[in-house]
Amino acid sequence: MVPEHTEVTIELPDPASEDCRAVSSVLARVGDKWSVFISVLLGNGPKRFSEIKRLVGGISQRMLTLTLRGLERDGLVKRTQFPTIPPRVDYELTQLGRSLWEAVKPLGQWARGHVTHITRARAAFDKKINAGRIAR
Repeated sequence: MVPEHTEVTIELPDPASEDCRAVSSVLARVGDKWSVFISVLLGNGPKRFSEIKRLVGGISQRMLTLTLRGLERDGLVKRTQFPTIPPRVDYELTQLGRSLWEAVKPLGQWARGHVTHITRARAAFDKKINAGRIAR
């Protein structure tokens, strides 16, 4: 290395730039736990609201509505209302949503494949922490 060549110039994006805000907005949507979960569920085909709610478990009706509306707004989910009595509404991934599904599907598979390991690790950690509290 020659001492006079130690300066390296790399242009870093300005965190306040429009590009960073736009990317941050997209990552906030696709990184949200409910959005990921719903995208994985819809990867197997269209589903009705009540079916999604039942499969997700632990999500309130309001949160599911807001999440689906956000996914629809971002072009990831298509909402189709059928003129029946009672009204029927299906949600399905758009082409863009399917590309997200392809990206998060391995994450879901990893989580399912490692849930036992994570559960054991949590139990061991909690036991260690609780033992430390008792010893004090």
